[in-house]
Amino acid sequence: MQRISSVFRKQEAEKPAKKDVVERKAEAGMKEEKPVAEKIRAGHVHESGCTGCLVALADNYEGILKILDRYVDWVYDLTLADTRHIPKMDVALIEGSVCLQDKIAVEEVKKARQNSTIVVAIGACACTGNINRFDRGGQANQPQHESFVPLTDLIDVDVFVPCCPPTPEQLRNTVIMAYLLLKGNDEQKKLAGRYLQPLMNLAKSPFYSKASYNTLMQEVINQGLCMGCGSCAAACPVRAITMEYGKPQGERDLCINCGACFAQCPRGFFDHGLEEQYEGITELIQEVLK
Repeated sequence: MQRISSVFRKQEAEKPAKKDVVERKAEAGMKEEKPVAEKIRAGHVHESGCTGCLVALADNYEGILKILDRYVDWVYDLTLADTRHIPKMDVALIEGSVCLQDKIAVEEVKKARQNSTIVVAIGACACTGNINRFDRGGQANQPQHESFVPLTDLIDVDVFVPCCPPTPEQLRNTVIMAYLLLKGNDEQKKLAGRYLQPLMNLAKSPFYSKASYNTLMQEVINQGLCMGCGSCAAACPVRAITMEYGKPQGERDLCINCGACFAQCPRGFFDHGLEEQYEGITELIQEVLK
């Protein structure tokens, strides 16, 4: 036992002290490298929804931890930030539709718009109203809570991240690109702008806030643009769309107006000019997450 202890003490004595390691790094001019250095302030505002979008964001695991460690100060969240009132933010991620009978909810989203540089509607409830559009007195939390609307009915929204819920990667990439758009160098800002532009166009679309299978039918199928890939059927969270003889068939009684089918369709709102930038955008995301 004494022999083991003496060997251990000898090994410990031979180890360089932490202070020596730090001093050697400082002398060599070593420092942590980041694509950009200054953090942005961001937060999550939760309205009427299932919290599935926040779960999807958290499903990035170490990716979201890297973002919070290096690039983002998370300043507002129901569970992750000890803040009662919505503070000033660079980016506000808003989940859920808004109940018009809930005075606090209406004031909250307006305050989020007032205090934020970029407002991102995440998920179908925030973008289109989703299943909450069909909510009525007996189904809601309280009988008087009966009218639910998407964010664009109350405030200007800069970016839509649709689907029910969006993928973890889509939410992660949107946060990264918003950060680079605000704090990156000229090349990074250009690539981030190209990535976000289709989602920004979607937010300004006059019809997408009411998107449903009918939108897919009118804008894609009836125009002869459908190529039968099945992306719409795969994206539908309630299985209202099936593929029959290579073409999508929708059950309108099942449709919840989430807009996921149109958002997923490669002939829908997607900007094909992005294909030329795909490699650069992918490399940029990988660099940020190193």
